[in-house]
Amino acid sequence: MDMHTRVKELQLLREETRAGDGRATEAQRKRGKLTVYERLDLLLDKGSFVEVEGLRRHRASGFGMQRRKPPGDGVVTGWGTIDGRKVFVYAHDFRIFGGSLGEAHAQKIHKIMDMAEACGAPLISLNDGAGARIQEGVTALAGYGGIFRRNVRASGVIPQISVMLGPCAGGAAYSPALTDFVFMVRDLSQMFITGPDVVQAVTAEKVTHNELGGADVHANNGVATFVYDDEATCLHDVRYLVSMLPSNNQSQPPAVQCSDPADRTNEPLLDIVPAEPGQSYDMHDVIEEIVDDGEFLELHDRWAPNVVTALARLHGTTVGIVANQPRHFAGVLDIKSSEKAARFVQTCDAFNIPIVTLVDVPGFLPGTDQEHNGIIRHGAKLLYAYCNATVPRIQVILRKAYGGAYIVMDSRSIGSDLSFAWPTNEIAVMGADGAANVIFRREIAASDDPEATRAQKMNEYKEMLMHPYYAAENGLVDDVIDPAETRHILVGALETLRNKRGSFTYAKHGNPPV
Repeated sequence: MDMHTRVKELQLLREETRAGDGRATEAQRKRGKLTVYERLDLLLDKGSFVEVEGLRRHRASGFGMQRRKPPGDGVVTGWGTIDGRKVFVYAHDFRIFGGSLGEAHAQKIHKIMDMAEACGAPLISLNDGAGARIQEGVTALAGYGGIFRRNVRASGVIPQISVMLGPCAGGAAYSPALTDFVFMVRDLSQMFITGPDVVQAVTAEKVTHNELGGADVHANNGVATFVYDDEATCLHDVRYLVSMLPSNNQSQPPAVQCSDPADRTNEPLLDIVPAEPGQSYDMHDVIEEIVDDGEFLELHDRWAPNVVTALARLHGTTVGIVANQPRHFAGVLDIKSSEKAARFVQTCDAFNIPIVTLVDVPGFLPGTDQEHNGIIRHGAKLLYAYCNATVPRIQVILRKAYGGAYIVMDSRSIGSDLSFAWPTNEIAVMGADGAANVIFRREIAASDDPEATRAQKMNEYKEMLMHPYYAAENGLVDDVIDPAETRHILVGALETLRNKRGSFTYAKHGNPPV
């Protein structure tokens, strides 16, 4: 054969590999799923994908494996760009062995993970596989071990994003759990350690795949960061997330041109947030008013909704926002919300994203359930995360900030760079009602009119220790600001802190509460 014939042969092989088996492709479509290359086309900039090891085949024998050796071995690996920025990607091809992982399959993933880490670029996995390839035995399990080890090694070094577009069962589910962000699609993706058949065999409980490990299940338990109704929308938001993240922990998130004025006033905030501390409002409205063009990407919106965690931009700069949500449980901190916020703070700190904390918190949730399940330990996770963070940190106290929850929500005392408060702020060990009942218990009990005496003592306590300027007078708040100036002040503060450098004390690693 001459060179022209050889090239035509190569082109034909590549076309056949991309097209895949017709019956398998049809089965994929009947499941309502895109093919692996269609997914890559949606994820990456047009024409940017470069595939590596696309012709690799497995070397297994036995159980009929020697008679079926399709190129690619059920996973597509390579790199491309998102908005012109390099990313590395591996994507299971369910049409080949159900996307199951064997030795060659795993080695392809190992290679692309190593390249992503070495090049300092985000790693994105499109997961649609049936787990370990049973026909290859322990070598398949060892392949997963290599993936997990690399997930941990790259943790906090490069962004790792898992996109669940099909089943992810058994040990395979631990890789997404080790990454920074997990995307799921309703009715298409499931994650579980043991499947419905095993559950039924062991517990006699009948459960479907979606009931056991579907997207909505994991949206509620915190495994899934984002949940969508279709693949296209999901992959669109993966691109959006990447646009807000740095390529690695040694670089800054990309700044974008912003047409939203830095000094835009926030007059609506005076009506959005009631002055009365007991009245509810939606913290989403506050965030929307402050950030660029009202756009933000909320993480874990259905898990622990009493705290909001979101990525947004302030005058083109990516920021992480942690905010109490008065619409849910009055915005109290509890076990789940502490874990959720702690994880987000750690993620922001790892990837050089400044943190803005919006505070309106009545305290930690009281009760035997919380205490017996370790609220002390779990609340300490959030405290540890904030104290350990070296990125720019700005606190804004909107209304209530009581007790230990005030301290934990990035107060000046634990290292916030700047703390601002609105004129509606109430910072104290506890609310005036509770404080009066403790301090003046005997006087109230001995009074001819206990309720009138209680009200009088509450006012005394407020006037002495809870007035809006008390914390500022004592140097624990840098300034009391007009809510309408919140955006302008935050933009200026972030610009001032842009070149902040943290001081580091050597340690092999910290020992955070788990």
